[in-house]
Amino acid sequence: MLLAVALARKAEGLTSPNPAVGAVIVKGGRIVGTGYHKRCGLPHAEVCALKAAGGSARGATLYVTLEPCDHFGRTPPCTEAIIKSGIRRVVIAARDPNPITEGRGIKKLNSKGVRTSLGILEKEAVSLNKPFTKFITKKMPYVTLKLAESIDGKIATRTGDSRWITSDDAREYVQRLRLKSDAVMVGVNTVIADDPTLLPRIRRKSSKRNIRVVVDTGLKTPLNSRLLSSARSGPVLIATTRKVSGKKAAACVSKGAAVLFAKRKNGRVDLRDMFKSLARMDIMEVLVEGGGELAAALIEEKLVDKFIFFIAPKIIGGRGAVTSVEGSGAARMKDAVELKNVSVRKFSKDFMIEAEPA
Repeated sequence: MLLAVALARKAEGLTSPNPAVGAVIVKGGRIVGTGYHKRCGLPHAEVCALKAAGGSARGATLYVTLEPCDHFGRTPPCTEAIIKSGIRRVVIAARDPNPITEGRGIKKLNSKGVRTSLGILEKEAVSLNKPFTKFITKKMPYVTLKLAESIDGKIATRTGDSRWITSDDAREYVQRLRLKSDAVMVGVNTVIADDPTLLPRIRRKSSKRNIRVVVDTGLKTPLNSRLLSSARSGPVLIATTRKVSGKKAAACVSKGAAVLFAKRKNGRVDLRDMFKSLARMDIMEVLVEGGGELAAALIEEKLVDKFIFFIAPKIIGGRGAVTSVEGSGAARMKDAVELKNVSVRKFSKDFMIEAEPA
């Protein structure tokens, strides 16, 4: 099962809106077939492993990280392929959280005489597919908020200079985070201040491309920004509201961007409504890279599933310097956001803290 989990991780971030799944077939104490789901529309992990095993699958045991599906989607049910192959036993790490198939796969296999076991390395398998679980059960993307800051919590100096707070290897890791996300998101103030392209410097192993999303209530994204100028190199989506000028929206479209009209809440883009629209576009995982006002709004609306803070051993100081989380903030300590499942990783100079809201 450890091997099956490792296989699933090879396609992490490439399979949405499907889960990442790995499979291993064992017969007589020997591995006779392995496989993993490479991307949406391609054969599932179980089918890949069965193809690799061929006739050796008869009487063998299949180890798979997620319950085999028992419904027609983009591909036929995996349960049918397993039963037809003559597999004797299926060892499953975790149930499929998809309401249309949860438990059905196990029930179908058992009804056809295929023995099943459930819960082997369940924690690892569930952790691997947290984005899929949220997407399929709540119809919302999994949101990771990434912030790079100095040790005193600043993301720029008082003059707005922010390059570079963190070291090369930390920024390289962020590039890999972009690769495994379906969308990279920033607020319009970040576009104006930093003029990023948000394009990943590392090429993906599939044809799938990240969507670059700007949350821009007033459509202030400069038409000559590097982001819009590179719209032909990768999709750009401007999230705004219907209160904006149609002329401004048309100008963004003329530069190659798409415009998403979300509801308006408290004078700005309704973030929850925006994320629901993104989910309808099969965007399962979003990496938010700033800035401080967007971070504050996401936290206030309880929309963040995972926090990643990169802490550089630098002191910027200054009451006018931008902090990583702006907004009004907590009025009392008891209102501060508590975090759980905290882990720390050291890069050459910087620290990375990962955590989830408690």
